[in-house]
Amino acid sequence: MQNKKIILLAGKGCSTDIVFNSLNSRFGVHKVILENKEPLGVFIKRRIKKLGAVSVSGQILFQLCIVKVLDAVSKSRKAEILAGNKLNASEIPAKVKCQVISVNSDETIQILKEEAPDLIIVNGTRIISKSVLESVNCKFINMHAGITPRYRGVHGMYWALTKGDIENSGVTVHFVDAGIDTGSIIYQANVLPGKRDNFVTYPLLQLAAGINLMQEAIQDYFDGKVQTRAGTPDSSLWYHPTIWQYLYYRIAKRIR
Repeated sequence: MQNKKIILLAGKGCSTDIVFNSLNSRFGVHKVILENKEPLGVFIKRRIKKLGAVSVSGQILFQLCIVKVLDAVSKSRKAEILAGNKLNASEIPAKVKCQVISVNSDETIQILKEEAPDLIIVNGTRIISKSVLESVNCKFINMHAGITPRYRGVHGMYWALTKGDIENSGVTVHFVDAGIDTGSIIYQANVLPGKRDNFVTYPLLQLAAGINLMQEAIQDYFDGKVQTRAGTPDSSLWYHPTIWQYLYYRIAKRIR
């Protein structure tokens, strides 16, 4: 497998470090292309246009007032999940990293064409444009924190728990297409929280389960054995919760 050229196309963050170390130890990762975060002002303006000022204000308050507190009180639980699942969050070596403004930039396309990878793994990027997806003759595979297509978007496990939809609390590994988490499903797994878990630890639990699925998907891909499967019959796109949504579900349903 070491003779296959794998590129990781990703956003900056702990999950990308973990994905790199996991895949690199088994398959070898040739290069990591990291995109810069979108300017906050641009992101907020676009989100207000889509969801409205009230919802976006609630989402910002949630991040500032709830997520920061949960992060602070969940440090030991996060460390436990990392250690228990042997997840290595060491920083990606500088020699394999390159920086681009956006996953959809001309620079990204140029790098991909020059490298001519056999497979591209996606983690934590913006929605990838059709021009990027068609720039090279290989597949893109993504790990999504939710069961698709019912929980597309973000925080799929959290939203499933708020709906009491335990069977669809989990993670998906899928091929990437031009839609939002609409690509053909390769593997899915059910993921449930423990008593000490909450909104900020759910993604780590999903990551721990998803990495195993991703490794199997990559092996299947190079062995020519990938079999896609049907997803849930319904499809919905989910966003960050607002502070009042979180407080409601915390009080009414004890979803942390």
